[in-house]
Amino acid sequence: MTSTAQTPSAAASSAADPELAALAEAVGRRRNFAIISHPDAGKTTLTEKLLLYGGAIQQAGAVKAKGEQRKVTSDWMELEKQRGISITSTVLQFDYSGSTINLLDTPGHQDFSEDTYRTLAAADNAVMLEDAAKGLEPQTRKLFEVCRMRQIPIFTFINKMDRPGREPLELLDEIETDLGLACWPVNWPIGSGDRFRGVIDRRSRQVILFQRAERGRQSEEKLLSVEEAAGSDLVEADLLEAALEELDLLDGAGAELDLDLVHAGELSPVFFGSAMTNFGVRPFLDAFLELAQKPIARSSSAGTVDPIRPGFSGFVFKLQANMDPRHRDRVAFVRVCSGRFEKDMTVQHARTGKAIRLSRPQKLFGQDREVVEDAYPGDVIGLNNPGMFAIGDTLYVGPKVEYEGIPCFSPEIFSWLRNPNPSAFKSFRKGVNELREEGAVQILYDTDQSKRDPILAAVGQLQLEVVQYRLENEYGVQTRLEPLGFSVARWVVGGWPALEQVGRVFNCKTVRDAWDRPVLLFKNTWNLNQLHDDHPELELSAVAPVVSGVEPIAL
Repeated sequence: MTSTAQTPSAAASSAADPELAALAEAVGRRRNFAIISHPDAGKTTLTEKLLLYGGAIQQAGAVKAKGEQRKVTSDWMELEKQRGISITSTVLQFDYSGSTINLLDTPGHQDFSEDTYRTLAAADNAVMLEDAAKGLEPQTRKLFEVCRMRQIPIFTFINKMDRPGREPLELLDEIETDLGLACWPVNWPIGSGDRFRGVIDRRSRQVILFQRAERGRQSEEKLLSVEEAAGSDLVEADLLEAALEELDLLDGAGAELDLDLVHAGELSPVFFGSAMTNFGVRPFLDAFLELAQKPIARSSSAGTVDPIRPGFSGFVFKLQANMDPRHRDRVAFVRVCSGRFEKDMTVQHARTGKAIRLSRPQKLFGQDREVVEDAYPGDVIGLNNPGMFAIGDTLYVGPKVEYEGIPCFSPEIFSWLRNPNPSAFKSFRKGVNELREEGAVQILYDTDQSKRDPILAAVGQLQLEVVQYRLENEYGVQTRLEPLGFSVARWVVGGWPALEQVGRVFNCKTVRDAWDRPVLLFKNTWNLNQLHDDHPELELSAVAPVVSGVEPIAL
């Protein structure tokens, strides 16, 4: 990834050309981010409260809905509402304080980390959400590594400060030591647990005190100087003194807030609060808009593409079927990378070389959409997908450009998907093909072509359950899963010729992926290491090669 700075020539040409100047102004107003966290850290709650403060919704819902309590906006699938978890990525766009924010909501459940990896490919910033009691958790660490790989700026929000938790300094030390990520607290908590009173803004030295609001509404805030807070009875003197002493310690450490380091993903601005009670959400949103990276230039086959480039370009990072069950639709989520997108424009499809007219582009907000007239770099639009788009596809106007593809990661659970009702094969095939396109699960096939049943390959068991649930509810097909006893998958670098050179391989199963490439399945890493020892010349990869210009196998 490259920095956001415009080249002098880009800046000069945008000043000379009114259209480019309008494009530059639109790009400057946009901020785009994804939230990464471990399950139960409060990601869906924080998402909902950001929408509340952005004026996108009037009342925030709770994740586990009881009685008349509202369901959350970002969870639209029936199974999500039943289980109180997020299992799909959605896009939520709203305006706040003169900026347009694109919030890429990602699955909270660890079984769906691959969907999160794909969404991070479309994000310019990430918000790392931590539970104040638990600190860094395994899923957060895993997703942090993906952000680091992509050099995405990371903002840290330490949540649940209104509950008993660890010391703030200890939490910062853990991030710096375990992740190698320097921290710069933008605000500092006054108290914690049932004595959490608010935060001190480190830059303005203002004290922001919070009062609990009615459930789902914005909390009331009181802004005071340190002297005013000390002279009032609104906050206990011992809590304020302790917070100020800790701030002095941080100031003494001498670290500076350096935006270049933030944008390089090397320094994380840190915020404290409680999403559930709305403490600290507005201060976070205000500071994020000021410090976050604007839509950035991206790598492509034609070199680095600046967002302020006249021709539209973008890439598909997610496909979703049946967001509206009444219409059995399929939507491709496209991240706009350069130029201005306009309704009814004709674009080139880089993989197939075809020209496509985009007549009904949609602005997405969870399950709701409206037809969008135009969009700019940093925005995400939804396109009706009658089967022509695949994850990683580039759309462009003008000189050909193709963005880097999005890799598949190694699955860990494998099952035959059986269709016990032959008369339902047509619906079974349609459902499997559409869910594979969507990336809901990876599909593998036996090398014996007489065995027609597909093998589902996933990171977690819940992914397989969701595929079964959706096949039944969206396609009317009941299925049966038969587990295969494998836990490791590796792609053969060099394809079938490389595998044939080696001859027979033992203690593994050879299957084909959707692009007819050989994949070896192993029961465990011991068997994998054994193959390495027997055939050191055979190169294997845990990440699938990125595909471009090849049509996948359909069931």
